[in-house]
Amino acid sequence: MTSFSKEELEKQLVAYRHYFHQYPELADNEVRTTAKIKEILQSWGIKILPTNLKTGVFAEIGTNDGPVVGLRADIDALPIHENSGEVFSSKISGVMHACGHDTHIAALLGGAYLLKQKESQLAGKVKLIFQLSEEDKEGALQVIHDGQLQGVDAVLGFHNNSNYATNEVGVRAGIVSGAIDKFKVTLHGLGTHASAPEKGYDPIVALGAEISALQSIISRNTDPFSAGVLSITHVSAGNAWNILPEEAFFEGTVRTANKALREKIKSRFFDVTKYTAKAHQVAADIEWYDGDPSVNNDAQLAEIVKDETSKFALVYEQEKHLASDDFACYQVATPGVYVNIGNGETVSAHNSQFKADDGVVITGAKFFEKNAIRILQELGQHIIN
Repeated sequence: MTSFSKEELEKQLVAYRHYFHQYPELADNEVRTTAKIKEILQSWGIKILPTNLKTGVFAEIGTNDGPVVGLRADIDALPIHENSGEVFSSKISGVMHACGHDTHIAALLGGAYLLKQKESQLAGKVKLIFQLSEEDKEGALQVIHDGQLQGVDAVLGFHNNSNYATNEVGVRAGIVSGAIDKFKVTLHGLGTHASAPEKGYDPIVALGAEISALQSIISRNTDPFSAGVLSITHVSAGNAWNILPEEAFFEGTVRTANKALREKIKSRFFDVTKYTAKAHQVAADIEWYDGDPSVNNDAQLAEIVKDETSKFALVYEQEKHLASDDFACYQVATPGVYVNIGNGETVSAHNSQFKADDGVVITGAKFFEKNAIRILQELGQHIIN
């Protein structure tokens, strides 16, 4: 196994981060990324675990029986053309690590290297989860269905966070993110010549009414102190200037941080959509997808992570937000903590000008290493219920 000094390891991890940033891959297509991660882990003598998934890497560190801690990093990128100006910008046109998953990969590689050095001393085992398809295709559920979470007693992960320094780590117990639901509505009318709308049923007018009516769910049916967002993000209708089309559609997302509110918004969405369509003499087909739940950090684990992380970084109270992350799916199956690590002053993620400071990788590697060791010790002593 290659041996690195502290400075050499940091330099190597940054180089890995730049490599992954230059060769981003979309969800379910992380073939090159998967191969590179395997190559690195195998060169360090880390055991690769079998999987039925075509992408993603699962590995194990530890020689002693005992509890198992899972460490997760997502590995996919976004369909965005990079405009960050980084010297290591994406070489793949139209694809970019605009959410910083390249820093997550390199950080988990760093944590893996450091833990491998202490393998015989670990009070159990560490499972490495380089997860495919966080941005799309429900990668966490694919991992779970592949059996990779079986036997894992606790799971840790992090996301880079804009406008905080790289030595600042946000931790919070309880719910920290929103649940995500998706919808698509197709309105079926009767097409006609634009000069004679009375001879048809106009789905475009109905679409406009639907957009306005659905906004009333948040403004008039939810408690102002509750967190809920309904966003229509894509509309389409017609293909000619003088024809009223047969169909129109719109789609979007709902974000909530409360189960009861989530159910209420869904119920109202169906009622408002159906009756607004009926009022405009069109039919509405509703496709609704119940997505990931809220990230919900285990209280005991969160306190341990706060304490351990404060030994090498500045810990702050993580903000709540309504963005989603499928790490939440792991927390349904086993206790877990998902934190934020600062990535410096930058625009928010999912932006073509997004940048992440290389320092995220160094702090992230320490986060994985130190907290995995501590939690294995606590689990072994039955301090964590």
